[in-house]
Amino acid sequence: MSAADEAIARAVARSAAVAEVAIGRGVLHRAGALWARHLGGPACLLADARAWAAAGPATEAAFRAAGIPVRAHVIAADPRPKPTVELSRALGAELRPGETPVAVGSGVMNDLVKHAAFAAGLGYMCVATAASMDGYTSAGAPLSDGGFKKTIPCRPAKVLVADLDVIAAAPREMTGWGYGDLAGKVPAGGDWMIADALGIEPIDDVAWPMVQDGLAGWLAAPERIAAGEPEAVAGLFRGLTLVGLAMEAHGSSRPASGADHQIAHLWEMEDLHHAGERVSHGACVAVGAVAALRLFDWLLGRDLTRIDPAALAAGAAGLDARAAEIARAFGPGEVADRALAETRAKHTGPRETAARLARLREVWPGLADRLRARLWSPDRMIAHLRAAGAPAAPEEIGVTPGHLGDTILKARFLRSRYTVLDLLDDLGMLREAVAATVRDDTGRRAAG
Repeated sequence: MSAADEAIARAVARSAAVAEVAIGRGVLHRAGALWARHLGGPACLLADARAWAAAGPATEAAFRAAGIPVRAHVIAADPRPKPTVELSRALGAELRPGETPVAVGSGVMNDLVKHAAFAAGLGYMCVATAASMDGYTSAGAPLSDGGFKKTIPCRPAKVLVADLDVIAAAPREMTGWGYGDLAGKVPAGGDWMIADALGIEPIDDVAWPMVQDGLAGWLAAPERIAAGEPEAVAGLFRGLTLVGLAMEAHGSSRPASGADHQIAHLWEMEDLHHAGERVSHGACVAVGAVAALRLFDWLLGRDLTRIDPAALAAGAAGLDARAAEIARAFGPGEVADRALAETRAKHTGPRETAARLARLREVWPGLADRLRARLWSPDRMIAHLRAAGAPAAPEEIGVTPGHLGDTILKARFLRSRYTVLDLLDDLGMLREAVAATVRDDTGRRAAG
């Protein structure tokens, strides 16, 4: 058993919701027996047409072989289904009395069914079809509700079935999305280190190693992952699974999500399209991760032992000014209202801000050394993402440098979670950092 398998087994043993994770070649034929062991009763397989083609018939056959009443409800795959509360409710409405759902698919379908099952007070099984994201075992469903992308607390799948023959056969771009989602854990770890050092949100000694200890290894073979080598893709999938379990163990997405995801969520809320397709979550995170690492790289070049905490706090924007900025950024409506609520939750007055910055000044030399040791350079991340078949530059997902700069400036309002964006803002350096790190292809500053 690999170290990742052992870590997954320990996490499942601790989990209050996940009963079993079956990862391996040919495990799909066990789906019916696993259902009977942990869930039971009639099953409704929910999938889009692409996922159904990948694993639907084999899943249905496994259920029938186990004597389980089963039927399928398959929705269109073109265009790709949107991860919305509305679609989740529609899928939930398809369940007949006594049925329990099975999500057959990858990220969006799993999140939709996860939310639908939770709303109905049901458990569910997930049959994964791609190593495309980290949410199979997470206790949350990132869905748009009224146009605002948020992670809605839900129970993860009671049983996850991941047949590596199916996973390795997934389209190359989907595996690249999973690599991009996992790559985002590099800057997300830096964000948590900052919040911990400033006394805002301590690092969880259980969840942190579940993500960070194996991260470099899971990201180490991008060329093999892009080639679809089963062993490499299996490592990626196990890493993504463990990240999901870490989120469930911690009770939030903090172990896996920071500024990179806030940037990505804005593009998802905008329904970003490129080359005629909706840009996936993992592709958005990949580009967001590079942007976040550029900001970290710029920040680490500053001597923060020379800051004046009292002066910075006195010049910081008050909540009324924040509200006005949010109104200008988002206009009227649900998104602005939610952004203001998130911003209000983390806003601090001059005294608390000054104390936080004084602490930063004191701990900065040691914190900077730890960040340099943990974080990747932007160039290293770009090379790995491209080798894995994931996007790395904004233009690869249809985002101009100016659009990226605007997104970074707005992203800090989306979550109450403290990240490098908030630190730069507290320092009065955010716009300067964006201007210095977001450039067009000629190297000229493109935002700020």
